[in-house]
Amino acid sequence: MRRSAKRAAQYRFHLDHAAQAKGVLRLLEEKYGRTDPAHLKLADTYARDVFGDAIYAPWLRVYTAFSGAFKEGWIPDNYYACVVVPHMKGGYGKISNLKPMSRLIFDGDVLPDIAYFANGLFFTDKSVVVPERELEDIVFEHTGRVVFKLDGSMQGNGIHIFDRTNFNPEVIRSLGNGVIQRFIIQHRLFDAFASKPVATLRFTTVVDDAGRISVRACFLRLGRADDTHVLVDREICVPVRLATGELCAEGYMRDWGATEAHPDSGVRFAGVKLPAFAQCVATVLNLHRKIPFVRCVGWDVTVDVDGHVQVMEWNGEHNDVKFSEATQGPCFLDLNWERLQAVP
Repeated sequence: MRRSAKRAAQYRFHLDHAAQAKGVLRLLEEKYGRTDPAHLKLADTYARDVFGDAIYAPWLRVYTAFSGAFKEGWIPDNYYACVVVPHMKGGYGKISNLKPMSRLIFDGDVLPDIAYFANGLFFTDKSVVVPERELEDIVFEHTGRVVFKLDGSMQGNGIHIFDRTNFNPEVIRSLGNGVIQRFIIQHRLFDAFASKPVATLRFTTVVDDAGRISVRACFLRLGRADDTHVLVDREICVPVRLATGELCAEGYMRDWGATEAHPDSGVRFAGVKLPAFAQCVATVLNLHRKIPFVRCVGWDVTVDVDGHVQVMEWNGEHNDVKFSEATQGPCFLDLNWERLQAVP
């Protein structure tokens, strides 16, 4: 019965991904014209011959339409989720869903964590339990605003912003387990694009079979002018050149449409060099060395107004790879992930 339930869940999962990919492909072709059928056929053949099943073709078709040609070595996002993640992470990647664990694992000052709520207790980043009546003074000792993120929150969901006027421990109790973080005042370069939502850099790092850790992709996630934080259904994603830390000339909207400037501020992307980029790279590499058994991690990083790197969260489970594969890939060509077999 468990096997049957798992097969049914996987069937629905692949159907959902096929529907998503077909929707993206339709949007791309509406904007940029029909994709060469010969290139799409190469994607279909590659899915069957290399990954063993046509269910992995839809995202390969999207990458092909986006790039204008098929490239060997691409990893379909649904293959990554159901084959690569179990092999490369097992249950260890799920730790990233438990926000209070991050400080215990990584330590240091790169996390903006102030306090946590878990299993009925409030406690500091030093694991000291705090009486509820003292929590407000501790939380706002060095900041005027905080962000509360629920365990398992992602893609801008499960995020709540408080100041002293609306902060209430009972509200946090009602929301569930999570982390209270200092609200980050972002670097002025990011402010130029949109001043309210804190811009984040999404880095993808991997550990190869020899234990070497490397950055494979990076893109900047920008919110819209009126958003309090970056929302996945409204964000603008701009690929970053890893060699230089410069933004590419075009960013992409939720519908995969290209834009050369932020749609609200009009600030252009071309030629913009990100602040403290080398320090950001060094930070995510150093942090990944503490969890090499989670073989691929997505890191959400920003740079604050003082030029300090801040790691807002990390995703050790199914960190989305489709945008990076389409815009910067193949990102994982040398890792032999295509040889992995699905976990029964």
